[in-house]
Amino acid sequence: MKKLILSLTICLITLAAFSQTKLEQDRQAIKSLAGYYKVTFNYAETFATDTAYKFHPRYHSWGYEWAVVVEDSPKKIVIQHLLAVDDTTVIKHWREDWVYEQPSILAYDKDNAWKKVALSPAETKGRWVQKVLQVDDSPRYESIGTWVHVDGRHQWYGETDSPLPRREYTKRNDYNVLRRGNRIYLTPEGWMFEQDNKKIVRSAEGDKLVAQEKGYEEFTKADESKFAYAKTWWASQQAYWTDVRAVWDNVFAKNSSIKLADKKDGKRLYQRLFDLGDQSVKEKWSSAKNKEEANKIIAVYIGA
Repeated sequence: MKKLILSLTICLITLAAFSQTKLEQDRQAIKSLAGYYKVTFNYAETFATDTAYKFHPRYHSWGYEWAVVVEDSPKKIVIQHLLAVDDTTVIKHWREDWVYEQPSILAYDKDNAWKKVALSPAETKGRWVQKVLQVDDSPRYESIGTWVHVDGRHQWYGETDSPLPRREYTKRNDYNVLRRGNRIYLTPEGWMFEQDNKKIVRSAEGDKLVAQEKGYEEFTKADESKFAYAKTWWASQQAYWTDVRAVWDNVFAKNSSIKLADKKDGKRLYQRLFDLGDQSVKEKWSSAKNKEEANKIIAVYIGA
């Protein structure tokens, strides 16, 4: 009996050690996404069910992006992306939250509406949710997947629905949902965000495929000196956006569904929150004041 107990104890200790090692591998891979990068964006439509469909032009762009870790706890890592346009201009870009074994996911439906969906323990065990947020920290999409570390390769895959990408949001109305197949993997030069996307029309009758698309967003390490102004700007704005993030966290916690208005009085949410950030810095608002004013604005744009 003693030998059996000892054997079981060793197995449990070994299993716990393996799990901890895997979790730490995951964390290190996620934190490797932070850094100073030149990013190239390449997208091309590859297939359509309708033979009369006219493929849209390929999309290519590039820029310099700083991805900075703004929160790091054992089971949650938050990375803020900032576009360094030039020596005097920076744009707060998208944000990604990585949460380990999150028990629910905010699933996109259509028409800027999301609904919270519960996940079973089997669906979450050992897996990470990547939550991608808009420039104003409003929701964009969430997907869940497993980080895999094998043969020196580190990669993660998740599939989910999202609104139209920013590159097409104001240009197209022939589809209303982008089903994303997101693959992230580390490279010697940085990391790759590879996508296999489906452009879908979602209606009461169901989903109809319009076209498929291949995408590559390649993050290649860049000279840190190109981000001097971005660092200065973020140092002044970070406290404000930390408060905005807290307001959104409260919104997500309280609501089982969210519908986001596109415009109110001719302005989009990001425009108002960006303006509020400049005002906060100029007038040196307190954290409480930041949250109060941001909450007022966000409440105008959302509905449960």
